[in-house]
Amino acid sequence: MTQASSGRRETTTTQIQDQDWSGRTISGEHYDKVAFIDVDMTELINSNSTFTDCAFRGVRLNASAHTSAAFINCTFTGCAFFDAKFTGCKMIGSNFSRSSFSMLKVTGGDWSFVSLAGADLRTADFSDIRMREADLSGVRADGASLRDIDFTGASLQAASLVECDLRGSNLSTLDPATVDLRRAVIGWEQAVQIVTSIGLDVRAD
Repeated sequence: MTQASSGRRETTTTQIQDQDWSGRTISGEHYDKVAFIDVDMTELINSNSTFTDCAFRGVRLNASAHTSAAFINCTFTGCAFFDAKFTGCKMIGSNFSRSSFSMLKVTGGDWSFVSLAGADLRTADFSDIRMREADLSGVRADGASLRDIDFTGASLQAASLVECDLRGSNLSTLDPATVDLRRAVIGWEQAVQIVTSIGLDVRAD
């Protein structure tokens, strides 16, 4: 089956629909080009499983836990991630749209080339991950924790990072003129990085 979603064309060959996977444990499983539609994955325990070019539509991942799993070039449309945890996972090239991320916790892993444009991450906690060249334009992350993130090449245009904890994150490509950074928490090196990026000459005395 083929479907356009969020400006991106999905091509899947099989589908799993309206199934109850809540509380299930999966380990080392492989799914390729599978469309998961309205599947309940609440409290799913997932370790070392790989999903490649899969589509998740209306899937409930609330309170699920994923460890060393991979979601490569997947699309997530209208999915719920309340209190979900991703530890050491790869999300490379995946696209999220119209999804909710309340209390999402992500620790370690690689989320490079991910699209989270316009996502509400205000209660999310991301730490120690790669988000190189990710699309985070228009993200709302007021009060969130985005610590020790590699944002190299990422798009943060029009993002709202009010009171966001950004300590340890690479902000070298952040344009302060296009991002709301009011009361954001950063370290001294980051402060110098941002001030230098707007053309000021920083000196010790």
